[in-house]
Amino acid sequence: MIRRRTVLTGSSLAAAGVLLPTAAQAAGTPAAQSIRPADPRYAALTVGNNARWRAQPEQVVLVTDAEQVVTAVQQSVDRGRRLSVRSGGHCYEDFVFHAEAQTIVDLSVLDRVGYDPAMRAITVQPGATLLHAYESIFRTWGVTLPGGSCYSVGAGGHIVGGGYGFLSRQHGLTVDHLYAVEVVTVDGEGRTRRVVATREPGDPRRDLWWAHTGGGGGNFGIITKYWLRSPSGADVLPRPPREVLVGGLGIDWSALDADRFRRLVDNFGRWHENNSTPGAPASRLSALLSLGHRSSGAVFVLAQADLAAEPVLRSFWREVLDGVTTTAPPPPARLPWLSAAQLLATNTPVLTSPVQRAEHKSAYLRRRLRAEQVDAMFAHLSSDAYANRDAMVVIFGFGGQINAVDPAATAVAQRDSVLKLLFQAFWLDPAEDDTHVGWVRDVYGEVFAATGGVPVPNQQADGAYVNYPDTDLSDPRWNRSGVPWSTLYYKDNYARLRQVKAAYDPLNVFRHRQSVEP
Repeated sequence: MIRRRTVLTGSSLAAAGVLLPTAAQAAGTPAAQSIRPADPRYAALTVGNNARWRAQPEQVVLVTDAEQVVTAVQQSVDRGRRLSVRSGGHCYEDFVFHAEAQTIVDLSVLDRVGYDPAMRAITVQPGATLLHAYESIFRTWGVTLPGGSCYSVGAGGHIVGGGYGFLSRQHGLTVDHLYAVEVVTVDGEGRTRRVVATREPGDPRRDLWWAHTGGGGGNFGIITKYWLRSPSGADVLPRPPREVLVGGLGIDWSALDADRFRRLVDNFGRWHENNSTPGAPASRLSALLSLGHRSSGAVFVLAQADLAAEPVLRSFWREVLDGVTTTAPPPPARLPWLSAAQLLATNTPVLTSPVQRAEHKSAYLRRRLRAEQVDAMFAHLSSDAYANRDAMVVIFGFGGQINAVDPAATAVAQRDSVLKLLFQAFWLDPAEDDTHVGWVRDVYGEVFAATGGVPVPNQQADGAYVNYPDTDLSDPRWNRSGVPWSTLYYKDNYARLRQVKAAYDPLNVFRHRQSVEP
């Protein structure tokens, strides 16, 4: 923790673009850098993966250790500057890059992965990208974290929101393996400090740990380290399969009419309704159905399974393709798990453009889509009035071990869903923003028309995913349900998240358009 006198000295120096060195810097850690508009790096560090969101802050503070984060936050608080925080830059909304941001604390080079023998846990810093984390953890310790498949997402935002991926049906969410978190917070007197919170029952800061098990990023402080250790078992984290089977099938749009499309979506949903029991053999299979717009040429089914689950994989294909097509999927590739993870992580063309623009919306489903919902999807995906090969609805298989956890045990309240939906479009031309955003809004609103245009928790739906943030959920033009955005993300857990916010960020230093309310 920084002494008050030191902070005041730092504030005067910050006006000149200088950040005070810490003890770690004196020992050889690179100093934090204050990157200003004249710096050639400024433009690249003030835009995220979604080029719709840009900022013009006074400075971007590029930090390399936790004490530098403490210093940067304290200086911003003392000067009354609006803070924003970046780890991987993949936020779907303008929560990082917005007009009010005056100081952006950039964690992207705070990216080390290690092991803490005192905690008996693997450590991951927030700037580590998922693929870097997976490769480091697996190659060094032979274990993994059941997180997402996009290679360049930062661990800082992904883990705290309850990240999921192809191993989650077998091993749960990222937060189910979170043992502790280090957070830079600001108290009611404006004093910045670095604290550690664990899941140990006697930890007085256990509520702060709990808030980071699905509470979303940018709400309580700046995460500077995660400690990862599974609640039970001999290994620190789950051991992935030695080898997996990865297979897919593209179905040409010319072979799909409304009936076959409805059958495909219904088959996929029914399979997951019947095969999402925690611990069942089918939990060793994960799949997604990517329903691209007709202009993309095809829709795709992708599945990954352990070698031991090969019979499950064969049954999956029979049931999902029944009545849809007589074309059998090609034999699956048999790959070492890490090779499969690398293949899936880097094989996403729509995520590669540095100038892409995007819109996203999400939903959890406890039951498969109804016929009228699928027909609404078909109408928009097959429409000739709109053409975008990078517009799609993706249906992810969910459930399994994810649903073995009590909804109140972590901040992730959605613990009995079997599917997760992602509505999205990508494009390049800013002049087309209204067209593509409008298409995503229209298909989403019609799919959930019966509940005011959003997935209100009920027998079928169960709200939205905080890691796919959507500010339309806060706008009565698009959310006509009367159910607030906070309920859609957090359900009954929101009251407890507000209590943690009051305890650890009473001045509301860490905020954005959908941050937990003080």
